This record gives sequence, structure tokens and C-alpha cells, in this order.
Amino acid sequence: MVQTSSPLVRTIGVLLHPTALPESPVCGSFGAPSRDWLLLLARNGISVWQFLPLAPTDSNGSPYSSPSSFALNPWFLDAKDLVEEGFLRSEVIDQLPSSTKHNSSLIDFTLAEERSVILGKALINEWETQPTDRRNAFHLWCAKQSWLEDHVSFMELRRQNDGSPWWEWPKELASYQLDALQSWKAQNDQNLLEHRLLQWHLDRQWQALKTLAREVGVLLFGDLPFYVSRDSADVWSNRSLFSINSGGDLDIQSGVPPDYFSNTGQLWGTPVFLWEIHSSNQFSWWRSRVARQLEQVDLLRLDHFRALSAYWAVPGDKTTAEDGEWKLSPGAELLTLLREDCEGNLPLVAEDLGVVTPEVENLRDQFGLFGMKILQFAFDGDSNNPYLPENIRGNSWVVYTGTHDNQTTIGWWESLDDESRKKLEKRFNSPFNCPAWRLIDLGLATQAGIVVAPIQDLLSLGDIARFNTPGTVGTNWQWRLKSYDDAVVNSLESYGERGVFWGRSFVGASKLLERSSNL
Repeated sequence: MVQTSSPLVRTIGVLLHPTALPESPVCGSFGAPSRDWLLLLARNGISVWQFLPLAPTDSNGSPYSSPSSFALNPWFLDAKDLVEEGFLRSEVIDQLPSSTKHNSSLIDFTLAEERSVILGKALINEWETQPTDRRNAFHLWCAKQSWLEDHVSFMELRRQNDGSPWWEWPKELASYQLDALQSWKAQNDQNLLEHRLLQWHLDRQWQALKTLAREVGVLLFGDLPFYVSRDSADVWSNRSLFSINSGGDLDIQSGVPPDYFSNTGQLWGTPVFLWEIHSSNQFSWWRSRVARQLEQVDLLRLDHFRALSAYWAVPGDKTTAEDGEWKLSPGAELLTLLREDCEGNLPLVAEDLGVVTPEVENLRDQFGLFGMKILQFAFDGDSNNPYLPENIRGNSWVVYTGTHDNQTTIGWWESLDDESRKKLEKRFNSPFNCPAWRLIDLGLATQAGIVVAPIQDLLSLGDIARFNTPGTVGTNWQWRLKSYDDAVVNSLESYGERGVFWGRSFVGASKLLERSSNL
């Protein structure tokens, strides 16, 4: 991987999803909670805020299985800002459900959804009273969003069909028959307007945050799932791009083959891409998808990057991933076009974890992308382990203690057996006190361009604060901060000081992006 010698490319960040921000009812929002968070980061010399996909979630709260690859999650809409701007009346705030009777450290998905529905209805009620310039700005924005009409139609049809998947809707609508769809839209104009207004206001609020982030020098680091949900506006309205038949059954489904962690592999239940169709139309859907993401963020993690080299294809009728096969992907062709769209600077981070091939590494390096290193994976006794701090060479890496899918570092340490703990203490010739901060310091000492610590590790929290356990349902995606208390403020201050100690500068987003363009 080509390196640069600039001293301005080593910096630090924090991983915290907006839902987990405190000081707002039910879950975090794009209003004051996010503004306060950005200012806290900047005040402590932390120049990267990483978060998960900002898209609407599935019924389990996962942003990685969204009904839309383009929309923003209505849960994030800040009601107080809407009132202050005159889009809503102040009494609407009192009508919104609140989590005051619930455990404020957990997100109630039902309340979050109820809240966004009430906000949507209230925005409709006030829309006719809005000034002409605001209404014109809304219509201009809508006209520029090629994804919007399919999204609002999908979400309203889902609502009218009690949340059932699109293949269970009335046949003429499930099959995306344009005449039937246009007739239905004419009968549901106000309901569709509600969904449009939600997305417009979400976009406005996020763009205001992006402006603030630029002003204070914090880079926004987003996340893009590789595959899309079978039950999504994307698949419903673009069926020819995916391995799915007209009845909603999967022809070929995604996953990964059997490995050390699973004897039967992982079956994800999402359609794979029909790459020959994407290639024939110059990857227009993919390019629109990435362009939409880069309107929102400065740097973008591409989940499951390995599938841009080759993907594991499993017949749709199989119940495990054992019977799949590797098939080549046109990743270089797609990335070349994306780089052209970005005028030569492709601000992507490749999620290249697990077993990767030389072909995957070459693809990442060919396009000068950051790779990822997880320190929790490092200490298995193998001196060639690529996650060991001493084996992380060069600055083209984002180093983590762990990610949203891992245990917290305290949970990881507590799950180790006595022999493994003793080996770690022998390796460092000292007791492994404060495990989370030990791993943070190990990351800060590397040459990696960016070190990112989950907020749970900065606070030395155990697995009760774990954000997601893959392959399970229940309490995933629900954890949140209770407040910006002394523990949060002091941990961010200590992290910033440690960053300075290890030679990591607070740099603005433009500086870090200049660095990525020189790879």
C-alpha cells in the first residue's frame, strides 16, 4: 500500500451511532444532541465521528437491513428544531410519546416509530401555512432526488398493508405495475406528501450538522451495507438488478462459507447483485447510491468489501450456506467509475476483516482505500497475526479496539481464560490494568492514519453496553448514553490528551481527505 509522509494524517475518532446520543426523548436526534456531540469532540481534539448507516431500520432496529438504501431514519428528526423554525406548533412537543417511564439507557423502537408518525402528521397539518419560499425549496429538493418517489410509495404501501413484505401486497402493486401505481398514488397524495416532508426535514437537519462539523473540524465517517434487504424499496422498484423472482423468492442469496466460527457458514437472506445487468448500465444504481451517501459524509466504510472481489452465492432454496460457490465480482470496474465520479478521490474505507485473499487486498490497494484493523483479534499467539500492533505498518489503516459487532473491550477481557490473560500480561511485562485503555494506547502508538474507539471502550463499559451481537435478536441496537455526564466528558478529554501524547493531531476533515487523495 502506497504511503504518505505527511504528519497531519494521524488522528483519532469515536464510534457512536446517533440513536445512542443522550438528552432527547426516545433516541438521539439530528438536533441539539448531535450538535453538542460534535462540539464535545472538537473541544477535545477528536476529529472523526464514526457512526452506522443513517437509514431507516428493520423491525429489530438494525440499520444494516433497511427498507431503503437512500432514505434517512425518521427517528432522527428533531422536533424542537422544527418548532423553533416555525414548521410545527409548540404544543406538538407535548403530544409526542416519551421514554420518561422507561429505562433511558435503552431505545424503545415502538416509541421511536410512534414519535416519527406523529411528527409526520403534524408536518402535514402545518404545511399549507408555510411561506412560499419554503414550499418552493421543498419542491426543488424533491425534484433532485431520483430515489424519493419509490421510497415514499414503498413506505406508504407497507403502512397500508400492515407492515407485510412487498410480495404479499396486491399483485398489481407488488409487481410494480406503473399504471396501477400511478392510480394508487393519485388517491394517496397527502400520505405520500407526509413521507416526502419527513425526508426533506431530515436532510435539512443533517446538512446543517454537516456544515457545523466542517466549521469545527470534525470529519463525518459513515457506513454503507454491501447488500440490501429483500424487503426494500430498492429491490421492489429495481427487481432486474437483483437475484429475486417476481414472487419475492430468492434465486441466489448472500452469505459466507463455513469457517472457524460456523460449521455451516452464514446465510444472510438477501439477494445478490446481478452484476452483468449493473455493468451493462454503467452501475447507475450503485453510483447513485454511493453519491447519496457522500452527500452526507466525508468518509464512507464499505461493509463486506470482500464481495467486491468475489461473493459467496448460495441457491435461494438452501437453508445453510454450505452449498454456495465463489463467483467473481466486477469490483475494479465499479470502483473505477466511482473514482471518476469523485474526481479522482475515492473516500472509502474497506471493511476487509476476517479471511481475505490477495485479490481482495490488491483491489483495496489499487484504489488507495483505507483498510481496517481490530486489536481484539490480535492476541492469539501468532507473531504473524495481521492485527498485532507491530504488524500494522503504514498509515493507510483505521485501527479499532473493537467495532459495533464486537464485545466491548471490557467484555472481551472478561471472556478470556486465565491462561490467555497471563500470556497478555507476560507479553507486555505488566498487569493488564484498564484493558480498554491499554488497547486504545496500543492503537494510538501505531502508524495508522486513524484510530477509532467505541464510546463504550472510552467509558470502560462491559457487555451490558454492547451494541450488537451478530446472529441474535433481542436487545441489539438499543443501548444509548444516559447523558453527557462527567464520565463522558472526562473520558473524551483523556482520549484527546492521549492522542496528543502519541503524536496524533487534531486536523480538519479537509486535511484528512487531502491525505486520502494522495494514497
